Amino acid sequence: MPTYAYKCKRCEFEFEEFQSIKADSLTMCPSCKTQSLSRMIGGGSGLIFKGSGFYLTDYKKSNSSPAGGNNKPSKTEDASKTEIKTTPKDTSSEKPISAEKK
Repeated sequence: MPTYAYKCKRCEFEFEEFQSIKADSLTMCPSCKTQSLSRMIGGGSGLIFKGSGFYLTDYKKSNSSPAGGNNKPSKTEDASKTEIKTTPKDTSSEKPISAEKK
């Protein structure tokens, strides 16, 4: 069940109410007792799993590493630091190819 935020248009009183999704919006202000209450639109909140059956890795990864995390560079960082060395082919020991006439 979600928590809804309400605000009175007359006295500016704000509060939150834990209600069923199917429940009608409240209209009576608990502070000034008038019918000038309106439900405010909120951004909502993210889903958070609590309990012993969930792990830190179940949550979305962020750019910062958690305490005690792995500080190894990624594979793309390793590849950019790797130098590729090529040596020219030694052709002095090879015999030249000759065309034989028959």
